[in-house]
Amino acid sequence: RHNVTVLVRTPEKIQLNNENLTIIRGNVLNNEDIVRAMHGIDIVISALNTDGTTTLSESMPLIIEAMENEGLKRIITIGTAGILQSRTMPNSLRYQSSKSKRKSTRAAKEHHKVYDILKQSTLEWTIVCPTYLPDGERIGKYRIERSFLPEDGVEISVPDTAEFTFSQIKTSDYIKSRVGIAY
Repeated sequence: RHNVTVLVRTPEKIQLNNENLTIIRGNVLNNEDIVRAMHGIDIVISALNTDGTTTLSESMPLIIEAMENEGLKRIITIGTAGILQSRTMPNSLRYQSSKSKRKSTRAAKEHHKVYDILKQSTLEWTIVCPTYLPDGERIGKYRIERSFLPEDGVEISVPDTAEFTFSQIKTSDYIKSRVGIAY
């Protein structure tokens, strides 16, 4: 059993009521809100969206600072398959290679900044990097690979991505790693 604290802009969107869930209304760019969310926790899971802005890369230094001040070491974030290594261009990331099918690389660039920020930190980080992420059903069977998208991986559902992300709480297998996940 876990106690979960979430920091969200719009608590009304959360359709879940549980005695082990604490919902904090706030903004991830507000240091005081981040600090409030950090009290009494052991691990941070960040599933921030890039939302067309630089919120992701601007908030990560604030999150890291708050974690360090609280003595927290472990962070698991959701990234994108675009920041995994390219198989065709070994010194490039997928979004920088011809393998990328994205018209816009803005979101991948934002996730790349976060990857660089985490690499410079002393935290025990893991970046879960799903490819196309439809809502879909939980299947419970998927492939994972350190630093790369599993060969011919096309999609992974939100529930399966969440399941793998949650599983990282109990393991140190992928500390300081990006992990590709797909069916």
